[in-house]
Amino acid sequence: MSIYAIGDVQGCYKALRNLIKSTGFKPAKDQLWFCGDLVNRGPQSADVLRYIMDLGDSAKCVLGNHDLNLLAVAYGKRERKISDTLEDILNASDSEEMLNWLRHRPLFHQSKEHRTCMVHAGIYPSWSISKTKKLAKEVQQVLRKGDYQTFLEKMYGNYPAYWEKNLEGWDRLRFITNVMTRMRYLDSSGALDLDIKCTPGNQPTGYHPWFNIKAKRKRSWRVFYGHWSTLGLHWQNNAICLDSGCLWGGKLTAARIDLPKLQFISQNCEKNL
Repeated sequence: MSIYAIGDVQGCYKALRNLIKSTGFKPAKDQLWFCGDLVNRGPQSADVLRYIMDLGDSAKCVLGNHDLNLLAVAYGKRERKISDTLEDILNASDSEEMLNWLRHRPLFHQSKEHRTCMVHAGIYPSWSISKTKKLAKEVQQVLRKGDYQTFLEKMYGNYPAYWEKNLEGWDRLRFITNVMTRMRYLDSSGALDLDIKCTPGNQPTGYHPWFNIKAKRKRSWRVFYGHWSTLGLHWQNNAICLDSGCLWGGKLTAARIDLPKLQFISQNCEKNL
């Protein structure tokens, strides 16, 4: 079985299909892992969702911040931004089916066999792989079976900035969600800064990319993530960013992860912004 992890698609359906074709992917025996942000900003978000949904168990997806934004907009918990391109989903006859499918995606996925995991933005330095999986399930439980509409309203905000094991309620779920779908930088004390988006080396003094901070997770585990288009395809401390800026006229990138040595395949993209 071949397994390919793919970076942020964001509605770039044509690039996605071209990339998948170049991998030789066979749905009957292979898997595609998607690092989140399947939708928004690009021109064909609905086509992306329908295609991935039709793959069934051959596709493994985690939620990104743009996917959660779609859910919040669809359920009336957030106003649409000028830059949002969600109408093809919101106005579709199968809109509810797509939204329900998306709401049931996790924040975290792993393969113990390949010592590899996937999350949209990253893993908080003091969390182990097992701790991350456990915390992701707390959010997953609310989205699938809990008061998901209130969660979609309460998930927005940059605080709390620090993780404390005794965090409760919406603060706890918001922090978990921010780490896994929005994080890029932390300061030296471990506080999230969710506003800095520049490439490493240009950030304010005292702030560090999450993957450069001494971590509790075992470095023998590979972590695939997206979310950071200004970083691009980047591999450091066994954390591999696959967001190579497709939406911005860059590339859509896949990594074959079932082999002893990673193989990367990229597809040129048209600029959609």
